[in-house]
Amino acid sequence: MREVRGLPPYLRLLVGTQLAFNVGFFAVLPYLAQYLGGALGMAGWVVGFVLGLRTFSQQGLFVVGGALTDRYGPRPVVLVGCVLRIAGFVWLAFAGSTATVVGAVLLIGFAAALFSPAVESETAREAVRFEAETGTPRAQVLAVFSAAGQAGAFVGPLLGSLLLGVGFRAVCLAGAVVFVAVLAGHWLLMPARDGAHEREHRRGGVRALATSPGFVVVCLAYSCYLVAYNQLYLSLPAEVERATGSQAALGWLFALSSLLVVFVQLPVTRWAGKRLGLRTALVGGLGVVSAGFLGVAASVPLHLTGPAGLLPGAFLVVAITLGQMLLVPAARALVPDLVDDRHLGLAMGALSSVSGLVVLVGSSATGTLLARGGVVLWAVLAAVPLAGALLARCLRHGERVAG
Repeated sequence: MREVRGLPPYLRLLVGTQLAFNVGFFAVLPYLAQYLGGALGMAGWVVGFVLGLRTFSQQGLFVVGGALTDRYGPRPVVLVGCVLRIAGFVWLAFAGSTATVVGAVLLIGFAAALFSPAVESETAREAVRFEAETGTPRAQVLAVFSAAGQAGAFVGPLLGSLLLGVGFRAVCLAGAVVFVAVLAGHWLLMPARDGAHEREHRRGGVRALATSPGFVVVCLAYSCYLVAYNQLYLSLPAEVERATGSQAALGWLFALSSLLVVFVQLPVTRWAGKRLGLRTALVGGLGVVSAGFLGVAASVPLHLTGPAGLLPGAFLVVAITLGQMLLVPAARALVPDLVDDRHLGLAMGALSSVSGLVVLVGSSATGTLLARGGVVLWAVLAAVPLAGALLARCLRHGERVAG
């Protein structure tokens, strides 16, 4: 909170927005699968399909939200995203069939695809401005933004669990109320800003990003991180079940990750800002993530079970979380230097969309190894962020976008 109070009012609004966004989102999402399979009686494959659609309509369309932000400015895109998210949660609250649930989930995902790139690009732009005015490293500002998001991801499920006693409809309506507050805040406080390239053909922006070697490298390195991070939802559950016979301990491991970010993110970023450059933080973060998977690989021959069997999984969670603290603010802080300011919204959207596509392919490949398990699986997973670290080393110190 001390860090937040030190920011100018507009940045405080953006940080508070990220907190509220994740509170509203995570109050609903963790309980969606249970509601679809239980109360609505959907088959397992239908539940998986619906959740996959939500991910696609969000991550896959981030680039659309980023392009619209560049064209029309952030304020209208954020406001429309809030309205669609409110409508989606209200629709989901009263949806009673597969078709209506699919429609509501697609609307919720698309709302985030509009909202998030606009807020992220504005935060990155304001962080650069704040750095120029005060000398505060932009990565530190972006770390506050990330920590606020993780605090929301921690508080949201707790709020949802309290409301589940009333019913899933109450959870959805509470999520909608949160976004009504977000909408009101941005309507009153977010300044109007013209689009950065209203008259420019959108293909020019895509071409500019594709021909920026530094941005392509950051995208690929960040994609390697997201493939690794996604293993918290794919390979880690299998490891926890192998060790304990159930996945009951997963919730505690996820809580550990969120609490680490909330309490340790800012000290880590402050230390990295003094000791490491942005490129070094990106490379080092990917190296730490790789070490987490190597730790699990080394434990395989020990055949640990029970409480001791959770230690490799806990080590992996801590390593991925610490690596994330180093590399995510660094990657986002690098983007404004690697692309023209006119294309910053598109670049932030592309960073998520490209990474989402790579995760889709990478997760499919990982799934084929998951049944095999053993040292091979964890060694291959360790190689992914390591490859990202080698890619990130290709970034030149002080690289800037061509004028």
